Amino acid sequence: MMGLEPKNLHSSIPVPSVQELASLQLEAVPSRYMRDDMESIISTVASDNTLRVPLIDMTKLVDSESQETELQKLHAACKEWGIFQLINHGVSDESLRNMNKQTQEFFDLPSKEKQRWAQKPGSLEGYGQAFVTSEEQKLDWNDMIFLKALPIEDRNLEIWPENPPKFRESLNGYSQDMRQIAVALTRFMAMGLEIETRELCAAYEEGLYQIRMNYYPPCPQPERVTGLTPHVDIPGFALLLDCGDTPGLQVLKDGRWIFVEPLDGAVVVDMGRITEILSNGLYKAPEHRAVVSKSKERRSIVTFCYPALSFKVGPAMELVKLGSPPLYKTVTVEEYLGCFFNPKPDVPFIDTMKI
Repeated sequence: MMGLEPKNLHSSIPVPSVQELASLQLEAVPSRYMRDDMESIISTVASDNTLRVPLIDMTKLVDSESQETELQKLHAACKEWGIFQLINHGVSDESLRNMNKQTQEFFDLPSKEKQRWAQKPGSLEGYGQAFVTSEEQKLDWNDMIFLKALPIEDRNLEIWPENPPKFRESLNGYSQDMRQIAVALTRFMAMGLEIETRELCAAYEEGLYQIRMNYYPPCPQPERVTGLTPHVDIPGFALLLDCGDTPGLQVLKDGRWIFVEPLDGAVVVDMGRITEILSNGLYKAPEHRAVVSKSKERRSIVTFCYPALSFKVGPAMELVKLGSPPLYKTVTVEEYLGCFFNPKPDVPFIDTMKI
């Protein structure tokens, strides 16, 4: 989720489709997408292509013989990176392929057809761009469709596309598969932190799962735009599926932007602020962004995973008892989201959570 000027973040104003702009084969990017602050966004240190994001194997976490070693790897990845690639996660290739195919088919629809599921005033859900709060705001080089998937009663089927024909069915199955990964991961993260697992897992069983499908078209001036502005995610964590082999996701590590290279069948796990707070700052919610290509399109599917609204977000009691003073307040997920969507002027969101 992006860091923005404090306005109501519950909705987004309509903007042109980037996909339509890209189809015009412009030689230059319109000024609204042109970033004057690219140098500060890119950071003083160039991208580092030698570092690799950690790789975690779910089958080794489940197997009692390899569990301890893999748990140490997971704990280190969450502390030092806040992001890792998860393989052998138990979700079928068919489920991943289906969702990838439906996403591609949706973005391949004619513009007028996609507009049937456009965002409505006062809502972030639907087809468009997220968190556009003013006509002057610089825009990212992407289109997206954002939908609340679980619990089922949160779904607004008015904006769940009926075209492509299997979209709803695929999204329903995919969201349940992502919940299965989230609950399993939560248990292992809690084991790594040596905190109580049962209540946390139950909170993710009943949690909120919101899915954002991104489309990044080729761009005539990729060095002058952002696909997605640098930001830190606010949920427990996000699960990202890269649809294809075009790299675009970058994570900030020790002042350098590192590409997360797409790995067939892997799911990228990115820590959010809720996990950072729960771990009392031990696990990092990293800054990340998306960059675009001059010649290739890129698609990704991101599932934002939150515990249930009534769950209390705060430093885990076991960590505080060990003598670390709590760094953050304890609030319900509902109160936490209220703080994010109604920000205080000039106060970074995470600072409103600190004691």
